[in-house]
Amino acid sequence: MKVLITGFEPFGGEEINPSWKAVERLPESIGGARLIKHRLPVTFRGVREILPRLIVEERPDVVIMTGQAGGRPNVTVERVAINVMDSKMPDNEGFAPEDEPVFEGAPAAYFATLPVKAIVAALRRENIPAAVSNTAGTYVCNAAMFTALHTIAVAGMETKAGFIHVPFIHEQALEKPRPSMALETITRAFEVAVRTSLEV
Repeated sequence: MKVLITGFEPFGGEEINPSWKAVERLPESIGGARLIKHRLPVTFRGVREILPRLIVEERPDVVIMTGQAGGRPNVTVERVAINVMDSKMPDNEGFAPEDEPVFEGAPAAYFATLPVKAIVAALRRENIPAAVSNTAGTYVCNAAMFTALHTIAVAGMETKAGFIHVPFIHEQALEKPRPSMALETITRAFEVAVRTSLEV
């Protein structure tokens, strides 16, 4: 069994991204599955080039993508990705698309194939604040989720995939009145998500 788990590089003026910092801290295997860790660029072009190659080459059983959602107070497991790229804030290459599809001719949306509610329930049992989210936005996180699910669908694979957003960590919130979470808690949340995705 293999699990591809990704985090993102920093963006939006931040010096760190808690998603990647937590992924880095994960063990090499969980629940008998080997973890493949990869840091993604915060660019629309990058995720659409890198994720399909990783998924097709590695053929993981589970894909869990993670990203920062500064301002959210809890770990949020995304339910749906939409075929839209739309952002006033440029990505890390300076690209700010408006009403563009992630992939021309692809479906309007894909639902996550991870056990979304089971992951949220498992996180809450561990006293980790968590909720289902019905929007991954229209920035690079959504594009990454859509890309992965589209790649898996086109390839006819049975891989489960989805996306998890996390809050700022404490050091990011020192100078701004935003919710934050300990890095250790986010790392534990990812471990629980991997284990639940393998078991459910």
